[in-house]
Amino acid sequence: MNTNSNTYTVIYTTILVVIVAAILAFAASALKDKQQANMDLAKMKTIMLAANMGQTPDGNVDKGADFMKLYNDHITNTFAIDAEGNVLEGVDAFKDIDLKTQYTNLKKGLDVKLPVYECTMDDGRKVNILAMYGAGLWGAIWGYVAVEDDNETVAGAIFDHASETPGLGAKIAEPAFYTQFRGKKLSDAGQFSSVKVVKGGANGSENGVDAISGATMTSKAVSTSLEQWLGAYKAFLTSRPAAKECCGKSEECCGECCAEGECGSGEECCCSGEGCEAECEVEPVNTEKDE
Repeated sequence: MNTNSNTYTVIYTTILVVIVAAILAFAASALKDKQQANMDLAKMKTIMLAANMGQTPDGNVDKGADFMKLYNDHITNTFAIDAEGNVLEGVDAFKDIDLKTQYTNLKKGLDVKLPVYECTMDDGRKVNILAMYGAGLWGAIWGYVAVEDDNETVAGAIFDHASETPGLGAKIAEPAFYTQFRGKKLSDAGQFSSVKVVKGGANGSENGVDAISGATMTSKAVSTSLEQWLGAYKAFLTSRPAAKECCGKSEECCGECCAEGECGSGEECCCSGEGCEAECEVEPVNTEKDE
């Protein structure tokens, strides 16, 4: 065959393209499981950071943290809910929910699937980790918010972005911004309310944090996305009874706490909630044997 002919050039190019495509397809297939594992680990990391786990005291990521172990040890329950707070059977909160799709559904007023990750902290208290996703100035922004079992207090939060401006909007992923959310309230004047990102300073507001200087649009985007998503979680948060405090621990039933002896023999459980005090009274236990 004449190597200078057009036919040779077309055949050579076609064979080359087929070989390269086959190699790329094989590589993609071979690496698929590893890529998925890396994406799963990145999600676990973000979820645990929202609960302030795997962080240094100043809020930075602890480079030595094992986020898969943290996730497996502390995430004790995962489930998905709809906007009415109903649990959706057969939906894997971790694997089956694409936040971008749910964001589109939220904007269109369609049915949504909202992931909930129940995390048991080292001190025994439980927090629910909720997701958020939205549009920033240049691309997507996303994150998670951990809410204490009183259904109102923010335990922690974490945010990330696709392409916000370095040194400005990109600061939503820095501790100086997201650590502000700790201890904030999902209420305003007794009514359910999202945490607001406030331009010019939150001035100690219980449900407001300071916006990022020079990044008004990104700060506003975070605030808007939080309002959308926490609004979607509202039924779940407001319909759940706040856990009672017994012996400094969050318990469904103070009586069980005392019955299990967690308060100590002869001590009184310090419980909150109407009628709880009487339920938590215990008599000293006589440990001496009759003669």
